[in-house]
Amino acid sequence: MLKGALYVTVDLVRTLCTIGGGPSEIVVDYIVLSSYGQNSRSSGDVRMLKDLKSCVTGKHVVIVEDIVDHGLTLDWLQKHLRARNPALLKSCTLLDKPYHRRANARIDYVGMTAPDAFVVGYGLDHQERYRNLPFIAQLGH
Repeated sequence: MLKGALYVTVDLVRTLCTIGGGPSEIVVDYIVLSSYGQNSRSSGDVRMLKDLKSCVTGKHVVIVEDIVDHGLTLDWLQKHLRARNPALLKSCTLLDKPYHRRANARIDYVGMTAPDAFVVGYGLDHQERYRNLPFIAQLGH
């Protein structure tokens, strides 16, 4: 996914490529989905703003998310990509916020559990601001 997951995707790809015997060819593609709009809470309505350019049929696919909160966006994307018949579909997230989960999205790899608060930095934003912070912080109100 693009914008929020950009930072974690770049670091993940760098790490995978430096591990001895790691994959020598990784294709990175982006899909842009929105369920927040200009709000700090998900509307629950997932909209695709940009689709993948690559064909995922028969490929090993890892969805990289910045944060999973309600799970609606990830659940929607998993169903969307499964319909394209990848050989393998896994998902990872930097931050998991399981407190208000409304969908049964599967998360295979979790970096850490986030607090039950709105967080920004390291790719996470609020109305396109704070994404560039080199750390994760709770947004104060």
